[in-house]
Amino acid sequence: MTDETAAAGAAYPGTRDPREMPTSFGFRTVREGEKQGLVNDVFHKVATRYDIMNDLMSGGMHRLWKDAMVSVLAPPRQPGRGWRVLDVAGGTGDIATRIVERSDRQVEAVVLDINGSMLAVGQDRADKAGLAGSITFTQGNAEVLPFPDRTFDAYTIAFGIRNVPDIPKALREAHRVLRRGGRFLCLEFSEVEMPVLDKVYDAFSFHAIPAIGKAVTGDGDPYKYLVESIRKFPNQDRFAEMIREAGFEKVTFRNYTGGIAALHSGWKL
Repeated sequence: MTDETAAAGAAYPGTRDPREMPTSFGFRTVREGEKQGLVNDVFHKVATRYDIMNDLMSGGMHRLWKDAMVSVLAPPRQPGRGWRVLDVAGGTGDIATRIVERSDRQVEAVVLDINGSMLAVGQDRADKAGLAGSITFTQGNAEVLPFPDRTFDAYTIAFGIRNVPDIPKALREAHRVLRRGGRFLCLEFSEVEMPVLDKVYDAFSFHAIPAIGKAVTGDGDPYKYLVESIRKFPNQDRFAEMIREAGFEKVTFRNYTGGIAALHSGWKL
């Protein structure tokens, strides 16, 4: 890591302007329409090491946060409900698998991801786990969901919304495909709100994560982008407002581990 990158890490956490998201690839400004291809390339590179990536980014805590997210969702266990959940940017199927298993395999999960490499990993895992009948994998864009209105009872997305170029559009699509009474849940890295922890987390993120990523996977650049993208993502209050602007009601969020991650919730009423 260069001194310039380390300095940028100290400067950027306060911006978090959602208007910058469509043209920000980490701390780089790219042309309109260019971000999606660059993000796709990142996830092609890390698809087979997705869990390692999240372990590096969270110190392994992402597994507990995801379990907590599914507990908040509380998928029904009663047979015959016809309850359906859409998990977006969930190509490897880790959230969908948790939801299906928590429901005693009574619900149907549809995983949508724009990245074919991620979906291939998820499909293989679902097949090996005997979940092929409960989880469907679909390639598509969060900004233009290939589903009719009012199709799902829940919409989940974990550590994926910050990689979507047009976040407001994706949120409106989430609202569109949910049934009345449907719930939106988004788990995302966020703004650390605990003094001291924020400094420790920044130092670890900008100095250690890309270096560890390079040592483990042979390429530190995807991890550099992922660290930077967290610092560009809107903070908890601003993202909650964006969810309200998309039409959701009863919008709340809860911080995990001092705000390293936050779980946002909204309802379509």
